[in-house]
Amino acid sequence: MAAVQGGLVDADNEKDIKTEPPSDGWVNNNANDGKVLSASPGSSATAGSNKPAAATTATAAGTPEDQQTLLAVLQFLRKNNLSESVEILRREAGLPENSLEAKAGDSSGTGGADTDAGDSSSLLSRVTVSSSARAPSPKKATAGEDQPDVNVVLSAYSQQGDPALYDVYYSGLKKFIETVLDCHRAELSQVFYPLFVHMYLELVYNNHESEAKAFFAKFSGDQECYYEDDLRILSSLSKKEHMRGNETLLDFRTSKFVLRISRDSYQLLKRHLQERQNNQIWNIIQEHLYIDIFDGIPRSKSQIDAMSGSLAGEGRREANKTKVYYGLLKEPEIELPLDDEDEEAENEEGKPKKKKPKKDSMGSKSKKQDPNAPSQTRIPLPELKDSDKLDKIMYMKEATKKIRLGPDNLPSICFYTFLNAYQGLTAVDFTDDSSLIAGGFADSTVRVWSITPKKLRKVKSAADLNVIDKESDDVLERIMDEKTASESKILYGHSGPVYGISFSPDRNYLLSSSEDGTVRLWSLLTFTCLVGYKGHNYPVWDTHFSPHGYYFVSGGHDRVARLWATDHYQPLRIFSGHLADVTCTRFHPNSNYLATGSSDRTIRLWDVLNGNSVRIFTGHKGPIHTLAFSPNGKFLASGATDGRVLLWDIGHGLMITELKGHTDTIYSLKFSRDGEILASGSMDNTVRLWDATKAFDDLETDDFTAATGHIHLQDNSQELLLGTYMTKSTPVIHLHFTRRNLLLAAGAYNP
Repeated sequence: MAAVQGGLVDADNEKDIKTEPPSDGWVNNNANDGKVLSASPGSSATAGSNKPAAATTATAAGTPEDQQTLLAVLQFLRKNNLSESVEILRREAGLPENSLEAKAGDSSGTGGADTDAGDSSSLLSRVTVSSSARAPSPKKATAGEDQPDVNVVLSAYSQQGDPALYDVYYSGLKKFIETVLDCHRAELSQVFYPLFVHMYLELVYNNHESEAKAFFAKFSGDQECYYEDDLRILSSLSKKEHMRGNETLLDFRTSKFVLRISRDSYQLLKRHLQERQNNQIWNIIQEHLYIDIFDGIPRSKSQIDAMSGSLAGEGRREANKTKVYYGLLKEPEIELPLDDEDEEAENEEGKPKKKKPKKDSMGSKSKKQDPNAPSQTRIPLPELKDSDKLDKIMYMKEATKKIRLGPDNLPSICFYTFLNAYQGLTAVDFTDDSSLIAGGFADSTVRVWSITPKKLRKVKSAADLNVIDKESDDVLERIMDEKTASESKILYGHSGPVYGISFSPDRNYLLSSSEDGTVRLWSLLTFTCLVGYKGHNYPVWDTHFSPHGYYFVSGGHDRVARLWATDHYQPLRIFSGHLADVTCTRFHPNSNYLATGSSDRTIRLWDVLNGNSVRIFTGHKGPIHTLAFSPNGKFLASGATDGRVLLWDIGHGLMITELKGHTDTIYSLKFSRDGEILASGSMDNTVRLWDATKAFDDLETDDFTAATGHIHLQDNSQELLLGTYMTKSTPVIHLHFTRRNLLLAAGAYNP
């Protein structure tokens, strides 16, 4: 089928379109949405024909097959009682009134295919295939092959070839790629995995079980090791009935696998497929792959491997070109009462000005408006209460005593071990001022501890509050009931394991998310549940408060993240795009963006204002479990089951480096308060400290402007590793830097 890029075929030019593939006819090479639209079934440019059809037949059907397709659509419309649409389409196509009746009993002119009324819907599937085709239709490998069922009319695997030839096609392409120049081989090898998956699924769908198993056994071992889990799931889909309702299959069918390939490598592949007339592979590439072409030298194997591994290939380059306002919001003007000796010690975070910091780039908040920051009113943020202003003053005073960290001045680490948790500890969080710690447990409880000498107390009863002098200076102290003082409190309410918890910035509230599909908001003044937010239909894996309070985000098994406000029982935004569970969530320091990590091995950055995805980061080889923004909002760190920490530049949308050293899942990442140090905690019972300043300073900024959209990653993990600290037998599931840059860690002892 002839095709054009970027728009519908002009009626006047239809007859001039050649049936040979256009230069970029099946490749998406610009910032469009990637759709390449085909000539309509009534077009004069028909598959398998090298000359324009006569003008008299162009309006009806160019070939018997086109006429059959039109009749099939009419039958389908009639079957669904859309008689008005039937009449309009029949008149537009110039078909006689008795054409539908004639079709039911006449099979002439249909190329020998069975054309009873029950087959009209299967013909509709051909229309579906043709409408997205971007190259000549494949020749039928066998005459009179079976048509797909009516109930799967729109299936992506309705077309099929000779099952015996799938092996030949794949082997031929494999042989070709193995013989091309080394510089092209790594890039072209990327097509192996998506082609293997879709060829296997086509065989299964068309009931060629034995051929599918033989195909899988022969070629599954050739795939990259990081697709091992996907292949294990795929191997269980050996019969057509297994495919119904399977989520993994749905992922493969509904999303296009993105490959980033240089123009030279792409031309090689296209030429090979044209010369061999390898239509089966050609069609899969058209239907299921999105080829993102760049001009420049081909990427090396290591560069490709660094960005590969996600369920849907790499992120499209245009998906990472949106402007992101990653700067920090201007801090409110708060007068800080200072002693004379401290007079010079104040700036926005209370950092000393006596010594100018080495690098302002790591995120000291400045009084000037950051040019990369969003406007103060871009999203509505809660106004500061008097208690918030007092807390800001305390924060700034604390920050004047903050220790300046660096390679020669590493933080002390204080580890909180949960004993007798029987591996039931699933989530931990500290308050920003490090006064409280909370744990979520598999027994559905949330427990809160005070980690200062001050005990936890509830507010007095309403009757007792009425007799308190509300004008007194110590009213906040008087409203607390000393009789309820204790070192810890237990919060009951969830009906399943608690997987995520988060304190509000003002320490008045605590969020918890659970397997029961709810997120609960708890008051830390009364230690009761205030609201149960219901929106997720499945377990909610994580939740996180905005740094400015009021807003929070949740993500779960239903593959979406939801943005909430504490005073709304319905979500404000639903962020949809991940192909698997949303496993972790994190707000950007300016609250205008949030990041989500997923089991589909991608990280997405979302704009809170409009709900759009503004960044897609790929490179992890396993589900992502933790995210952390640098204090200046410019960088993002991510950790996953592959044991790697990846660092990302948010502004340019590119990976900076990978930090290797952990041997198990990374469960927590945290930047120090000044952003000099990155701490990572893992299930391998270690805490590692990394030199974040050096990692960001070593960037070759010229690489960011390259049209290729990739940079040379240095393998400098050992240079950046500042220290490794082992626990006896305690996986590290949470890290937290105090306001003075002491590192707190937490986990449950695993005997």
